[in-house]
Amino acid sequence: MDSIIAQTSSGSSTLVPEDRMSQLRSTNILGVRIHNVTMGETLAHLERMALSGSRHYLATVNAEWIVRAQHDELFRTIINGASLSIPDGMGVLLASRLLGQPINERVTGVDTVRQFAAVASRKNLRIFMLGSAPGVAERAARALEEENPGLRIAGTYSGSPDPREDEEIRRCIEEVNPHVLLVAYGAPKQDFWIHRNLPHLKVSVAIGVGGTFDFIAGVTPRAPLWVQSIGLEWLHRLVQEPRRWRRMMALPKFVIYVLLARLTGSHATKPNTTSSAGK
Repeated sequence: MDSIIAQTSSGSSTLVPEDRMSQLRSTNILGVRIHNVTMGETLAHLERMALSGSRHYLATVNAEWIVRAQHDELFRTIINGASLSIPDGMGVLLASRLLGQPINERVTGVDTVRQFAAVASRKNLRIFMLGSAPGVAERAARALEEENPGLRIAGTYSGSPDPREDEEIRRCIEEVNPHVLLVAYGAPKQDFWIHRNLPHLKVSVAIGVGGTFDFIAGVTPRAPLWVQSIGLEWLHRLVQEPRRWRRMMALPKFVIYVLLARLTGSHATKPNTTSSAGK
């Protein structure tokens, strides 16, 4: 379950999965690779990666990510280079079925973090929580520790995805030597941060987790289970945070892109090449 560090044409580092990870079942939606894994499989792979001693990136892909990947080549390349890309969103599941490559189960970043915390407490794995607003990571860490006695949160830090802070943040992380790094700067900033910094860290797994800390800390209420089950969690969050309306404009674009892909029989976009965007 190892991965290797390779150089892109622009000279930056990217994570390239080795054979065992590349053999995972995957689906291509509009040129973005997503692994067809269950929650149980995700947790098992995550545990193996955390114990591997290598460097791995786990992507939590939703419809908004796929839309951005249509015009952001670097972002698409980063996602497609992930050791594991989980289907975080009902839109992804519905699109996979429309395109004839059905994904079996939605695996959200929030649920992955909560359930992996239980695994980490049993396996004595250390977790570092980076990002979100000041104080939120600390509250989320306390909540996870209360839910999972014995869990080792190695550290928390708010910081910023500004590249000028990279060296200082890496120093904070290196001091506590975690197995898993959770980065909550929101996509794509968190994923660009991981792309730049993971090759310089000894962390085994880095995961971009978006608003996960806010949900775990109780800052942002999560939708009821019945709302999640019918795929309207995005609407619940929009009601809670109306300022997100511009981001939600990606959803109708996603529907259009998927329908066009179904009509034309083409699921791919431009070839995966890197650009200087986001560096």
